[in-house]
Amino acid sequence: MQRLLHARERASGGSNRRAGLVVIALAGSVLVAAGCASSSTSTSPSTASSRPFSPDASSFSGELPSSVASAKSSLLESASAAASAASAAASQAEASRSAAAASFEASVSAQLAAGRAEAQSVLSKTEGTGNALSDITLTGLPKAQTAGLNAALVTVVNSTSSTASYAIKVEFLDGDQVVDTTVLGIKDVAPGAKATATAFSSLDRDKALVPRVAQAQRY
Repeated sequence: MQRLLHARERASGGSNRRAGLVVIALAGSVLVAAGCASSSTSTSPSTASSRPFSPDASSFSGELPSSVASAKSSLLESASAAASAASAAASQAEASRSAAAASFEASVSAQLAAGRAEAQSVLSKTEGTGNALSDITLTGLPKAQTAGLNAALVTVVNSTSSTASYAIKVEFLDGDQVVDTTVLGIKDVAPGAKATATAFSSLDRDKALVPRVAQAQRY
């Protein structure tokens, strides 16, 4: 009987120990799972990288770095200097062109001055286009040669057998419109000989005016 009781006690004690071990094992599993969950939540790289980054706008100055600002200022100064130089060069070129034109005009006018008054007097008495149109030819002169003025070389060939003088009126046209007129005289051309003079207009230098002989009188 006593042996039976001891056997029951041993069996009961073994069952209790096994139950205790099971409880301890389950509790340990719970703790490990909780620890893993906590670790996964706090260190997950995907969670950390998905957070938006918002810089502090108050730290921005809104000004260019000094090196960039200096380069910009230098470029602006260079552009301004280049523009000033170009303007000065253009002004100098125009002044030079005007001086050359004035020199050309004065030179030609001086050559024609002596015969102009007599030629004007002759033409004032001439009817129509005069008697010597066939003796006159005009050749336009390049503006590079005339300092920008519209000008033409007037060539006279005396077709008669006697020495003659010529009074000539040259008109300069812009299309069908007469823009300017000049009168010149060529004196004492021998029979069959050739003589030349220059007719020019100081008007509308920016246009290409066309010269023509309006009157030519041999006398």
